[in-house]
Amino acid sequence: MGGIFGVVSKKSCTLDVFFGVDYHSHLGTKRGGMAVYGPRGFSRAIHNIENTPFRTKFDGDLDELEGTSGIGCISDNEPQPLLIQSHLGSFAITTVGKINNQDDLIRSAYENGHIHFMEMSGGRINSTELVAALINQKASITEGLQYAQERIDGSMTILILTPEGIYAARDRMGRTPIVIGKKEDAFCASFESFAYINLGYSDYYELGPGEIVFLTPEGMESLVPAREEMNICSFLWVYYGYPTSSYEGINVENMRYECGKLLARRDDVKADMVAGVPDSGIAHAIGYANESGIPFARPFIKYTPTWPRSFMPQNQGERNLIAKMKLIPVDALIRGKSMLLIDDSIVRGTQLGETTEFLYQSGAKEVHIRPACPPLMFGCPYLNFSRSNSELDLITRRIIRDREGDNISDEVLADYADPDSRNYQEMVEEIRKKLNFTTLRYHRLDDLQASIGISPCKLCTYCWSGKK
Repeated sequence: MGGIFGVVSKKSCTLDVFFGVDYHSHLGTKRGGMAVYGPRGFSRAIHNIENTPFRTKFDGDLDELEGTSGIGCISDNEPQPLLIQSHLGSFAITTVGKINNQDDLIRSAYENGHIHFMEMSGGRINSTELVAALINQKASITEGLQYAQERIDGSMTILILTPEGIYAARDRMGRTPIVIGKKEDAFCASFESFAYINLGYSDYYELGPGEIVFLTPEGMESLVPAREEMNICSFLWVYYGYPTSSYEGINVENMRYECGKLLARRDDVKADMVAGVPDSGIAHAIGYANESGIPFARPFIKYTPTWPRSFMPQNQGERNLIAKMKLIPVDALIRGKSMLLIDDSIVRGTQLGETTEFLYQSGAKEVHIRPACPPLMFGCPYLNFSRSNSELDLITRRIIRDREGDNISDEVLADYADPDSRNYQEMVEEIRKKLNFTTLRYHRLDDLQASIGISPCKLCTYCWSGKK
């Protein structure tokens, strides 16, 4: 995953880009980058932010990154923004997305006269460089952006900084967002709609699927109109999005209240308290508590002074350790209590299982688990929402394999994804026993769609349903 932010202004843009990118730090922890255009041309800085927040790494670069237009990113993948020189001129580019047909696109680029790519460790090619190569195959940046969107299997949202202004292109199916903000003598483009509010910008425009716009300090020009078809990622509301953000007019925090409310309406469990696993589970838990009448409490407190980041290291063992280190228990709220705990999702089950065992060791009488989304059944082909390398990393798929064997048909998987089927009920019971929960009840997909409140045909729910 990742986040991107850009500014065009009649004055210095440096601080706006700096803080705007920093407000995307919840979307990634691997690398951060900024590129600006000013009197000295293009300047760029990229840093590793795995152990240090974005602000502390870039604070010393601000004097060098002086300009009136700029873009930046937080990324869990390759270094960016990249500076490109081609027949289209010089530009900087940053992206959010995933390319599934990278090998085919690289082969095609060689056949069309592209001589080489910079090779990264492990023999990989920088996806953002590949996007730039696709764009450069056409006679203009606008045509190139359209061409890239047509050729890429996956998803790709793009910002391009030129000496004249910024091109913003939303993914062809609108899986990720781009919102435009405006203030006097400046415009910005942002993944997260809240990132520019404290910088003095107000909401101006939200790009539709496949739409391309061009920003200058004087205004916004629409270059390619939005497509009608949209499949925005539902997981943005469940987990990724910051509570103050809105996508397609639907606020993240409010959606999570609705999610918890609908979870409660289908539940009849008796518990002493409702709690959310910090941070993303808290709003879901508040919605559940408000609807059910069961008191909300915080038996875990997240230790934010030294564990502020929302994502985890690559190594699974380190992730499990850090997940435990972040949460400090409150004994008085745990011992002897029946607890209903809401987390955003269950992926492998490892962390939530260990959390539950820790609660029992701390004296909890019962631990009822209510994930805020349906069982994750399929690996995401669009946004890398999980670090899973195989669908067998998902606890659901391991349970299904144990029950059905290695060769599982789409029809069988669809039956396991149906909350009214016997296979679904037995799978959930197997997960409950394996992770030692007192009870387990997932959010239903139809209720999740209702929690978001936009047409289900405009939502991507592939990770739960397997339907593209």
